[in-house]
Amino acid sequence: MALTSAAGLAACGGGGGRGGVGIGPGIGTDASPAAPAAAGPGANPDAPPNTNPGVGDGSPRNDSGEGKVSVIDRRIKVSSSPEVSLQVRDWQPPRSTGPVFVFLPGLGANARSFDGLAPALAAKSRVIAISRRGYGLSDKPLPAKTATQYYEVDTLVADLKAVLDALGVRRAVLGGHSIAGNELTRFAGLYPERTQGLIYLDTTFDYTVGADSGGEDVPTNSLLEEPKPKPENGRSLQAAIAFSRRNSKNWWPVLEANLRDSLDIHADGSVSLNTPSEVNDAMETAAHSFSPDYKAVRAPSLVVTALPADTRDMFPWLELPLDAKTQKDASDYVRMIRSAAITNSNQLVAALNTPNRLTLDNSNHTDFFMEREADVLRAIQFMTWA
Repeated sequence: MALTSAAGLAACGGGGGRGGVGIGPGIGTDASPAAPAAAGPGANPDAPPNTNPGVGDGSPRNDSGEGKVSVIDRRIKVSSSPEVSLQVRDWQPPRSTGPVFVFLPGLGANARSFDGLAPALAAKSRVIAISRRGYGLSDKPLPAKTATQYYEVDTLVADLKAVLDALGVRRAVLGGHSIAGNELTRFAGLYPERTQGLIYLDTTFDYTVGADSGGEDVPTNSLLEEPKPKPENGRSLQAAIAFSRRNSKNWWPVLEANLRDSLDIHADGSVSLNTPSEVNDAMETAAHSFSPDYKAVRAPSLVVTALPADTRDMFPWLELPLDAKTQKDASDYVRMIRSAAITNSNQLVAALNTPNRLTLDNSNHTDFFMEREADVLRAIQFMTWA
């Protein structure tokens, strides 16, 4: 039986899931004027203290711990018909001695989700993070002729190439979270001469194929479904932040910055997602309709897999103590997803013919590269890129 509807497979954006719903409270679907720029990754005064300074806080830094890395916020035009410009964050070290890294977020997320990992890598390398069309502060054309118009994988790959061309980047190591794995694989196949390496951050081998439960019945329990927002969750920015925090395993300054760039703030102080539902549906449909061709990939690859180990990793919104049925259902679901994730990771490693993999236990799909930033950073730096 395929693992589908429960919260664990909801998307790459939610607090506890593995691949599907956008980050943020999901408040409203109005396409309003762009939200103001994020006030900074550390804007929430109620956020828990960061016990590992410089990790997950978006602070520009270098190996000596000094904040010498600069970041430039750009808008880069990638299409004339329709007019589309993308939000791009560009970290530049005082002296670059490593490859250029380019990161693409998961479904529903934007460039700000790399505000922690990017500055860490930027100690020696230029690092670029892109909000794909439809998300963050990038333009969001509405599909018209077909349900996925403007959001097919080939269109997203063309956007990526346009950004690299505009920035004068000839070759790069591409990193992608979740559905961005499609873009990495397709770009590497089309432009091998421009692909120095690939970093697959908890991506799925083939989004056209559902995860397999191993013949077991998937638990049916409404408490495992990620909570849907209520009107009061969109009455203010702080209400939206509080809602998202409750649905997240951890709450990092990076996640708050990502959330802020995902929202429109209205005159009365209320907020709504700045990605229209038609756009999110188009992106999700297109991503799950694309079957990648790994045989065309020639670049060295690193596969990073996040494995849930307990209910907190997948269902952070559950209030303890759990009743016996919910505890069993949640544990069973985690076990199924864990098994499916291991199978998926093995398929991806085999298809890429790579010995390079990092498996992170007790991890959450959304924030593992924030919570385990040091481990991810070490794996990336250990690689020998082409």
